[in-house]
Amino acid sequence: MKLIRFGDVGNEKPGIITSDGIRKDMSAFFKDSWDRGLFQNDGIDHLNKILKNISQFPDVPEDARWASCIARPGKVICIGLNYSDHAAESGMAIPTEPIVFQKGANTVVGPYDNILIPRKSTKTDWEVELGIVIGKEARYLNSVENSKDYIAGYCISHDVSERGFQLERGGQWTKGKSCDNFSPLKPFLATADEINDITCEILKAHAA
Repeated sequence: MKLIRFGDVGNEKPGIITSDGIRKDMSAFFKDSWDRGLFQNDGIDHLNKILKNISQFPDVPEDARWASCIARPGKVICIGLNYSDHAAESGMAIPTEPIVFQKGANTVVGPYDNILIPRKSTKTDWEVELGIVIGKEARYLNSVENSKDYIAGYCISHDVSERGFQLERGGQWTKGKSCDNFSPLKPFLATADEINDITCEILKAHAA
């Protein structure tokens, strides 16, 4: 299933993309709720049931804004230097421990929204990343297989950074990565059942 959100800022509505690439408006059955509450309260099962008669739902207007595919993330946790090629091009060693940093929830916007270049920025940069949406609360998971049950789905994310703020102004990564609109999400959330092997999908995207 491919979940989307659409509409003006502050008035977004939930929708899906059909197998034919048509955006459908699901707001008659759901509030703007492609968020943690949906995934933790069997919302996907409910959605699957009502989609058996997908023709009853109106099309989204073609000119409607594409919003972020998820609403109100609790937090955005990122892993830095997570690709060896990127570490090499940055002149940095491959970390022996994951570099973990946060981006503010204010950074999450739609795929075609403007990036707001911060005042006095001279080194705004961007990278394409895999976004993993966690669907329910978890602590101390003890295996990779077990952790898969907590993944709601995947999306494409852009990690926008102001490198001067990040590396030259105290070495605080969050400061360079949490400016407004610095995490566009594109353009849909693919629920976990859509993807059989996420590693294979990453390799195909990298090769393209």
